[in-house]
Amino acid sequence: MARIPSQPNTSAAVRTSRASEASVSRGSRFSNDFQKWLHENGYGKYEFAKGNVPAFGGKAQAGEKVTKEPVIFIHGNSDSAAGWKGSIETFAKNGYKPSEMYAMTWGPANPLKSGQQYHSEKYLEEVRAFIEAVKEYTGAEKVDVIGHSMGVTLARKAIQGGDGFDSRTRQKFDLGKPLTDSVDTFVGIAGANHGLTSALFTGDMVPTTNKQDGLHPASKFLEDINAVNHDEGAHVFSMWSHVDELVGVGAAGFTSPIPGQDGQKVYGTFPYGHMGLKNLTGEAQLAMVRDHVVR
Repeated sequence: MARIPSQPNTSAAVRTSRASEASVSRGSRFSNDFQKWLHENGYGKYEFAKGNVPAFGGKAQAGEKVTKEPVIFIHGNSDSAAGWKGSIETFAKNGYKPSEMYAMTWGPANPLKSGQQYHSEKYLEEVRAFIEAVKEYTGAEKVDVIGHSMGVTLARKAIQGGDGFDSRTRQKFDLGKPLTDSVDTFVGIAGANHGLTSALFTGDMVPTTNKQDGLHPASKFLEDINAVNHDEGAHVFSMWSHVDELVGVGAAGFTSPIPGQDGQKVYGTFPYGHMGLKNLTGEAQLAMVRDHVVR
């Protein structure tokens, strides 16, 4: 099929209507049509498809046409689909419909459990299945993926595919062939692609920072995803801040860029800390996805 274009809709009336539909919160769920499709097409086993976690996206009805490249949002550790409120509203104001924006929830949206989350086989399979489901459901030739924090490294491996090892289950696994050709633009926001500075102190004492599949700078998982350049999509960008308090103040320049990236957007002052980078940069995200430029 012909590639779905990603051009803005210039009608103010349409923009206003679509923006009003883009209400994402902890109570948001996929549209009825998307939920039905997920269960009828083999995705019902995944947590994102069970209807009891925050989610966003889907057609209002089966016959609705999707005219833009679908954008998939992957949140970070202890966040949820609801955390993409600012981005989804920005994209909606620029002509994107709910059927062209998708966000799922992986892991518990509980900061008290954040130290227990790592790049597990389960989370990698969830993220990968979601990307595949959105592409199949919308009929798009390619999708766009925007990740934040740990969602960056999860999404990178989910797209890269291949084998891995789960430190908790002690099991090897294989995600399958790369999805690189299915992704137009990949945007990594505040990712710890080369590890967290705090992990140098916590290491294997905490699952999140372990040296096998955690965010330790010496992690075998990070070594694996950084071994090849520019395999996250046709266009690859990163966004990071010198005042990112979670990645490490002054350390993001060493860990957040993605090998082989096409460009990066760098911030140097508050409020562009770790969460501000996601919540306040919708226009910059849109420029990367829609126009393939850094603004």
